Amino acid sequence: MSEPGSKSGLTYAASGVDIDAGEALVDAIKPLAKSTRRAGAEASLGGFGALFDLRAAGYDDPLIVTTTDGVGTKLKIAIETHRHDTVGIDLVAMCVNDLLAQGAEPLMFLDYYATSKLDVDTAKRVVAGIAEGCKRAGCALVGGETAEMPGMYGNDDYDLAGFSVGAVDRNKVLPRMDDMREGDVIIGLASSGPHSNGYSLIRKVIEVSGLSWASDAPFAKGLSLAQALLEPTRIYIKTVLPLMKSGLIKGGAHITGGGLIENPDRAVPDHLTATFDFDGWEFPPVFKWLMDTGNIDKHEMLRTFNCGVGFVLYVAPKDADAVLAALLNAGEDAFICGQLAAKT
Repeated sequence: MSEPGSKSGLTYAASGVDIDAGEALVDAIKPLAKSTRRAGAEASLGGFGALFDLRAAGYDDPLIVTTTDGVGTKLKIAIETHRHDTVGIDLVAMCVNDLLAQGAEPLMFLDYYATSKLDVDTAKRVVAGIAEGCKRAGCALVGGETAEMPGMYGNDDYDLAGFSVGAVDRNKVLPRMDDMREGDVIIGLASSGPHSNGYSLIRKVIEVSGLSWASDAPFAKGLSLAQALLEPTRIYIKTVLPLMKSGLIKGGAHITGGGLIENPDRAVPDHLTATFDFDGWEFPPVFKWLMDTGNIDKHEMLRTFNCGVGFVLYVAPKDADAVLAALLNAGEDAFICGQLAAKT
């Protein structure tokens, strides 16, 4: 009887899966995970699960909130231009900003990285971005999964999924729909660009334009198209969460797929609707360029992209000035951009 590993037997490596590379990646990213430690989590890798101590994080009567998301076809730009350092920030942002809409604090984050053949350097750069996103959000990177699946992806392709766990005390859950009234003010928080939505349309516009990823970005001086369009998604946790905990904010919406048409009303009661004053802010140059180059009508823009507004907050008129001032003092680009109105 032949022994395991004999020359005549097949191996996992021969089928295209390199266990040694996977172990090398785990060793390489352990310091990255350690750098995201926070109260309640040790952020160590290697176990089968991660524990979190809610009491150590200061919660009295907490509810757990979970979200999951990906980066979408923005990854194609990163892969085609070998710029892997910031898509991990996008991954974290897309998950933790959804937690924020519930008034929840991000506590833990896990990632799933899938590829045809594991390149340790590429994966480490991606995970370094994830760790940076976790630090910006104040959550611990506690684990993840790397899947090497020959035949499922092209040689250089990879995909990402993220999973975030947060908590909110029961009496601080948002939105407070019973408290929302006609005339409540909408405060917008500026985006850093398209964030991680609409990139299939963006890639089509680039194709129509005849430009390449290395071309100068017509809307961002000194940057290539790839650099400009890989600007990572803003993470709003540290500036907005304290205001939510203070009780000044009735609700919020993360402006993702569906844009300003669909997302804002997800956080308001059925008898109200978010109405925007489009003179309240100027569409950033990237959106103007996409609109003009792709001959995209305004409604399509508004239901596909954030159009410069990455997150919205709903506040009582009497609190609007205080909330706006606090956001500006915290370094946010914030502005009043509409109000809640009766749905007709």
